[in-house]
Amino acid sequence: MRRFLRLGLAASVLALLALGAGFLGFLSQAAAPVAAPERPTDAIVVLTGGSDRVETALRLLEAGLAPRLLVSGANTDLTLAELARAHGRAPAALEGRVILGRIAATTRGNAAEVADYARAQRIASIRVVTAGYHMPRALLELRRAAPGLRLVPHPVTPAALRADAEAPPRAREVSAMRRWTLLPGEYLKYVAAAAGLTRFLPAKEQALP
Repeated sequence: MRRFLRLGLAASVLALLALGAGFLGFLSQAAAPVAAPERPTDAIVVLTGGSDRVETALRLLEAGLAPRLLVSGANTDLTLAELARAHGRAPAALEGRVILGRIAATTRGNAAEVADYARAQRIASIRVVTAGYHMPRALLELRRAAPGLRLVPHPVTPAALRADAEAPPRAREVSAMRRWTLLPGEYLKYVAAAAGLTRFLPAKEQALP
């Protein structure tokens, strides 16, 4: 009996060490800078979840890094004109260049939507815009859904998580607290995705008429 207890304890310790090492690797990926900020791609894809992401994607489009932009997971009620006005752009400037993808409900759904879009448009490469902490999981799902698609990650740090050196101490504490409550949860989601558990979730939601 004691032998089995020792073996169980050893296995638990090894599992915790592996989980901890994995978390450190995840933090390194989540904090990685933009690897190729000037590399052109066939399209830009932004995975919705924050205005910073969409604003960054629009700036990349305007800088000429790709001729088109897919906003994956857009609200079903959102119009292109509303998106343009929310970001201080003229709607006409986005016509024909920005596509609103409305069927994704999860990160796996984003990947399915992007894969469908890439196949339909014969796209070989995309620049992926999402939060840095979300990027490892997003790339994992995208590589599964579209194995031949070349991905250029373009991580964004949300304003709520940016630590401003000139901000009051309390604001910096709140920013740090948000990071350290968000990152472990996101890591567990990444582990679940790596284990293939996300296949039990719907990849898409039914588009509204």
